[in-house]
Parts: sequence; C-alpha cells; structure tokens
Amino acid sequence: MSAFSLLTTTVRRLSAAAVIYNSTVLSGCRFAHTVMSPPKRKRTDDYVLYYWPGLPGRGEYVRLALEYAGIPYTEKSSNLMQILSSPEKIGTPPHFAPPALQLPSGRVISQTANILNHIAPRCGLAGEWGSKLNTHGEDARETVRALSEEEIERAEEERSVVNQLVMTALDFQNETHDVHHPIASSLYYEDQKEEAARAAKVFRESRIPRFLEYFEKVLASNPATAKHADNPHAQTYLVGARTTTADLILFHVIDGVAFQFPKRMAKLKESGRYDNVFKLHERVQGEKGIKEYIASGRRQKFGLGIFRHYEELDGEE
Repeated sequence: MSAFSLLTTTVRRLSAAAVIYNSTVLSGCRFAHTVMSPPKRKRTDDYVLYYWPGLPGRGEYVRLALEYAGIPYTEKSSNLMQILSSPEKIGTPPHFAPPALQLPSGRVISQTANILNHIAPRCGLAGEWGSKLNTHGEDARETVRALSEEEIERAEEERSVVNQLVMTALDFQNETHDVHHPIASSLYYEDQKEEAARAAKVFRESRIPRFLEYFEKVLASNPATAKHADNPHAQTYLVGARTTTADLILFHVIDGVAFQFPKRMAKLKESGRYDNVFKLHERVQGEKGIKEYIASGRRQKFGLGIFRHYEELDGEE
C-alpha cells in the first residue's frame, strides 16, 4: 500500500471513530437534558404556597400579604423537600427550603423576602409608587408602560426601601429564634438551655430595645406622615402613608416576640418609648383583610416554631 493510500485509510477510520464518539456524546446529552428538564409550566390565576403544616413560621408572612390583598391561594404541605429539592418536580433552580410560592406563570420562587418583594406590587403593598410596578394583567402592564423614566426610578427605589425594612424585620425574627437555639437548630432546646439563658439575657436587655428603637425612629421620621402627627394612626406607617409588606412583617414579628417574651415586651410597651411601633401593631391587626383573617381562625397559633415561649427565658429586666 502506498503512503498516500495508507494516509487516506487512516483519515477515514479516524473520521468514522469521531462520528461514533460524537453520536454517543450527543445522545448522552440529549438523554441528560430529558432527565433534567423541568415540568412544563401551566399558567393559572392561582398562587400555591409550599410550607410546613401546623406552624405559622415564615410562610405566615406570605399568607398575610395575600390575605391583605384578598388574593386567593392554596397550600401544599406534603413531601415538601422531596418536591422543592427536585428539579424534575419543581423546575430549576431547585429550592433550599420552604416557604416557596408557585406563581400564576407556573414558576416557583423561594426565600421569604424575595417572595414578598415579588408579590408586593400586585398586592398593593410596595408603597404608592412601588405598587405601580404591578405587571399582573394587561391594565397593570399598560400603567407600567405609561410611566416615565423618573417615575420608574422612583417606583423601584420605593419598592427597594420597603424590602429593606422587610429584611430588617426578618433579622429581628431570626435573632429571636436564635435565643432558644443559640448553638444549632438541629439540637433540642434542652441540649442548649444554659447557652439559651445567656443569650436570652442579652437579647432582652439590648437587642429587643435596639430593634424597637430603630423602627420607632423610622416611623417618627417618615416624611409622608410627620405633618399629621396629631392623628393617632398617622405615624404608624413605615413607608409613605399606606400599608406595605414592611408593616405586615413588623406586625407579625412584634406578635411573635410578645409571645416569646411577654413580660419583657409588656414592660417595654409600658415605658412609652416605642408607642408608634405598638400602635402600628394595633392598626395592622384591624386592617381590612387582616382583621377577617384573624377572626376566621385560619391564622395558626405560635407553638414550637420560630417563636417559642419558655418561662425561664423571659424577664422584665
């Protein structure tokens, strides 16, 4: 065989091998894509909340927003982590933990503050301008399209300010939880009682007043309500002069802290230094949507969730 014939034969064999290899690899890719492909999303008008059964927990913040707005939703509580952690069942990306919310588009999102920031405009809870960013429905989208660049910027900024306060209130919640589980959430309270007692003393003495002082300052310095200071409900709005997700979240956190530390919170309320914070709590529980939700008995009671009452951890200071 000539050198040229040998070279030709070799090239043909290599080409054939390459075709087989590529076919195998591409077939594997197609197979992998089929396995990892998320379920086809179906558009509906419904929201579905994924959360643990029997606890208000972090899912309660999402419930409060939807209840306030009168937007229907259903809940799923079975096999939560098997569903939420599976791309094949829930779509991509998978979710670390509940709460998660299925949107009308069929997509599922998670993380409490993220969910609230997403639904706040549609619920009318992102502030006067922030709520203009609602894109649910053609009329709402037409309103967004009519906004000028300056108005969109103003709306986005207000929405972000609301979310900023939501996240600060959730920080308050997280610190409250960590009092009874200062070492690890995976351990029983009884395994860390000594450390919890130390954490509770510091929390009662400095952290609760620190958070209340901050939110009192936010309420008192709100320019939208400062000029109506003589109105008993005027300075009970965190952003603007209407209820936002920040108000709802602070309301629930105050509820939870008062459940966990009733003596301490009663003493702080009696001091008069945080009157606007406690007035906000009173106002929100009487708001349309929230009042009916509480009266319905569907609002779950605190127990062994985030906010837990242990008599030995409470004190008036």
